[in-house]
Amino acid sequence: MTPELVADHGLSPDEYERVRRILERDPTLTELGVFSAMWSEHCGYKNSRRLLRLLPTEAPWVIQGPGENAGVIDVGDGWALAFKIESHNHPSAVEPYQGAATGVGGILRDIFTMGARPVAVLDSLRFGDLDDARVRYLFGGVVSGVGDYGNCVGIPNIGGEVVFDRGYEGNPIVNAMCLGLLRKEELITASATGVGNALMTVGARTGRDGIHGATFASEELSEGSDESSRPQVQVGDPFTEKLLLEASLELIKSGAITGIQDMGAAGITSSASEMAGRAGNGVELEMTSVPTRERGMTPYEILLSESQERMLVVAEKGREGEVKAILAKWELEAVEIGHVTDDGRFRVVENGVLVADIPVLPLTQGCPTYEREGVESEDIVRLRHTDLSEHLIPEGDLTKTFLLLLGSPNIASKRWVYRQYDTTIRTATAVRPGGDAGVIRIRGTTRAVAATTDCNGRFVYLEPRRGAMIAVAEAARNLACVGALPTAITNNLNFGNPLKPHIYYQLREAVLGMAAACEAFETPVTGGNVSLYNETDGRAIYPTPVIGMVGVIEDVSTITRHAFTASGDDIILLGTNTEELGGSEYLYVTADLVAGAPPAVDLDAERSLQGAVLAMTRARVLHSAHDCSDGGLVCTLAECALGDGESPLGVRVKLDDDVRPVGVLFGEAQGRIVVSCDPAHSEEVLRIAALHEVPAQKIGKVTAAAEGFSIALRAASVSASVAAMCDAYFGALPRLMDTPAREI
Repeated sequence: MTPELVADHGLSPDEYERVRRILERDPTLTELGVFSAMWSEHCGYKNSRRLLRLLPTEAPWVIQGPGENAGVIDVGDGWALAFKIESHNHPSAVEPYQGAATGVGGILRDIFTMGARPVAVLDSLRFGDLDDARVRYLFGGVVSGVGDYGNCVGIPNIGGEVVFDRGYEGNPIVNAMCLGLLRKEELITASATGVGNALMTVGARTGRDGIHGATFASEELSEGSDESSRPQVQVGDPFTEKLLLEASLELIKSGAITGIQDMGAAGITSSASEMAGRAGNGVELEMTSVPTRERGMTPYEILLSESQERMLVVAEKGREGEVKAILAKWELEAVEIGHVTDDGRFRVVENGVLVADIPVLPLTQGCPTYEREGVESEDIVRLRHTDLSEHLIPEGDLTKTFLLLLGSPNIASKRWVYRQYDTTIRTATAVRPGGDAGVIRIRGTTRAVAATTDCNGRFVYLEPRRGAMIAVAEAARNLACVGALPTAITNNLNFGNPLKPHIYYQLREAVLGMAAACEAFETPVTGGNVSLYNETDGRAIYPTPVIGMVGVIEDVSTITRHAFTASGDDIILLGTNTEELGGSEYLYVTADLVAGAPPAVDLDAERSLQGAVLAMTRARVLHSAHDCSDGGLVCTLAECALGDGESPLGVRVKLDDDVRPVGVLFGEAQGRIVVSCDPAHSEEVLRIAALHEVPAQKIGKVTAAAEGFSIALRAASVSASVAAMCDAYFGALPRLMDTPAREI
């Protein structure tokens, strides 16, 4: 047991000494592997657990908070919603197709192990700039992996976000979110109760793929990671996943099992030890009983394999045959590999010979946690205080700049992405991708659930606490725009190496900002994922705390969409324009610059804005509502006019703000929503806005497409044909992805 071997397993000398004290001896290699996985950042949250305790997690509608496979909330009429977001960043950087596909597979299993049927997935994807051939390879592979896996299992993809920025060039971010519906009484948890009950593996056999995947996800990458790390990437089989989904739900309804958990990160090790830990029990596992698909697998390999489409269940004593019969019906295996004990030990044997004997609680609750020193980077402070006044100077005809921005990959339509996904399978999708949030109907009721994923990594990079508040606020605005009351969040904290003081500072400040916003909006955090060490050769990604937020719509007939619907409608702006350009897409596209202070965010004003839009929706006075964010007001109006491209409309707007044109058009001030309505309802819209103390002004009219797109300001204007806008907006990604790439 050399220092080099310990270091290879991701344990510090102090942590190794802690292991020795727990065992009162040196660990075996198998035991070292077990501690390495369970005390990795991915499983043990050693650098984030203390910070996560700062987040609000409780509310009357929260049925299950953090600590289980997924969070669960009450959504009315006896229904509950299970939901969670998780990352598969490192695997996707090495093998984008399988990395993304198995990320979707893993999050699906987290949902149906709660007794919920998955009804929708979303994603949050980030890559470097698309002018790089390798980035195009990663982007194409990830989108194919997400689409193929979800399509094969039969789960609609209802939304998400895709971002391109050089800040993610070495480390793509691949976060997958899933929603599942269940009756409240059908909830099951992952707990190994009942001493003597059998532990059974169900689903696929165990192979050598993904061994030490959790440890791999908890370390920095290097330029040579592609080939050396490929064996640590799992390989998915969506057709087996579909069978496993149906079999698991039938198992749960049968009452033959008391607990079930996905064999995700750290495989059998994490599922068995965590289930035992939650119940206060122990487990004993026989390695020769585990079904394997490769000969000669050692206990070390079997315990740490992350082969996909596997579950661990606890069967009621005497009902093992029922479990096997249900799995056989779905052409899957169910094999007894151990049993629940009362001694609190994680015990592993091979042909009856003891190969690991570890107390459970130190594995699951005893991971050392750290509160690091956090110091803001002086370089980022200087960036935040960059004088941006020269960028506010342009006046006159700004059409060229507008079309350049509209064709930026971050603003342009993501149809190229979501047309590779099945968005309507199962026929419950009420709002498809391309708008502010996706919506799924709850059959047999008038209700629906809405979901969105949001984060602006540039804002968090420049000012972490404010940037995280903005992420939560934007998610809430997106839900309000479709008529959903923001209800709860799941988060995915994507950051660099927390051992570096400026990275830990980003993490701490982002969590504090998120906590403040969630408190203000009454949207508790029910779970999520922390993905650290997103660095390649020391270059960290932008800090990216992705918010997956869900909301409830009581009456599906009140759903509002983002696109203008009728020529002649009034266009009303809710909120106030400012000259804030910090971290904007305008600066990135026109000056290749990420600098300045992010826009201010007023949480009380945001809450009032949400309330106003929801009141307008309930009063049925809106024809559309769209959050104003990336690209500013001009791009928001363009998105409203173009819709999905099938029936675009024109816009005629006049703005009289005492704000310089660049700020009005391209600034990304928060707390703004563009709505449209029949002129007969304009006064009611303005009245409701005033009642909620939300600034509101009529700014123009929806016109026929033939009249084009025009915005007039005191010192500037934008005027473009709808055809030119469609070419820029809908053509950008297809053109970029058709660009010939060198061999990779």
